[in-house]
Amino acid sequence: MPELPEVETVRRGLAPVMEGATIERLELRRPDLRFPFPAGLTQAADGRRILALSRRAKYLLIELEGGAALLAHLGMSGSFRIEEEGEGGETPGVFHMARSKDARHDHVVFHLEREGRHARVVYNDPRRFGFMDLIAAGGREENAYLRDLGPEPTGNWLDAAYLATRFAGKAQPLKTALLDQKVIAGLGNIYVCEALWRTGLAPEQAAGTLVDGKGRPRPQLLALVDNVRAVIAEAIEAGGSSLRDHIRTDGSLGYFQHAFSVYDREGEPCRRPACVGVVARSVQAGRSTFHCPVCQLPQKAPHRLAGKVVGKRNLKIAR
Repeated sequence: MPELPEVETVRRGLAPVMEGATIERLELRRPDLRFPFPAGLTQAADGRRILALSRRAKYLLIELEGGAALLAHLGMSGSFRIEEEGEGGETPGVFHMARSKDARHDHVVFHLEREGRHARVVYNDPRRFGFMDLIAAGGREENAYLRDLGPEPTGNWLDAAYLATRFAGKAQPLKTALLDQKVIAGLGNIYVCEALWRTGLAPEQAAGTLVDGKGRPRPQLLALVDNVRAVIAEAIEAGGSSLRDHIRTDGSLGYFQHAFSVYDREGEPCRRPACVGVVARSVQAGRSTFHCPVCQLPQKAPHRLAGKVVGKRNLKIAR
């Protein structure tokens, strides 16, 4: 399932075509995706100008004049493609996933107009695990998908002091705590594995061990926050990890997966300098966890790598 960097990549790819354009017609080619389309969706969109494209966690938000917004989630295999006037109906770029252009899976079409030019933005979803919702003007705080989300890992809201208040006294495994969208919005399995490896923290270590007796963040929690920020920023810069079904809006695959240090590398040597460990895979809360059992040992005391932010140096080694 696409994570935050993938959705941010999609947002940036769509923005030049969609922002400022008027939705001449929103075409729904079936009554539902993962869930039924909300009543009044086309009426709310038709004839409205798109003011901006934004993102909250893993949700794409299409902001409309008048205050309403369309919320879109890509699910397992959803993607958008752009068909601009004068391009012969072809999507810009080379598609690595041919089915993403299969018209049988084109379920939603935004017919757009801006300054006399026309374009189509097509939502394609073979598995139909994605969905769309309509947020009425002033209804964002009450929206079921957005109201309980924690701070973004890319903004100033996220810091070690905040995480200390959420982790204090918790025996919950660190990885599971980080995946809780009420704690951090948009942080997913891939990038949690990578951030924990960079910080030298075990996925199964209790979250509360990163907080001292006075409720203050230990040094390794400070390092973890820095590494979460770094791995997300690098993935966005690289265009998202694009594993399996995800594509960018220009059709090309992202390439952050070439920099993975542990994710999906079971049985391969750890990429930390001087470490003799081999990447292992386990299952936590139904999700694959990849880590090095040698340099990511669970400890109750402050970790020997605490305070060290392992970032660009290891990224270069991974490449």
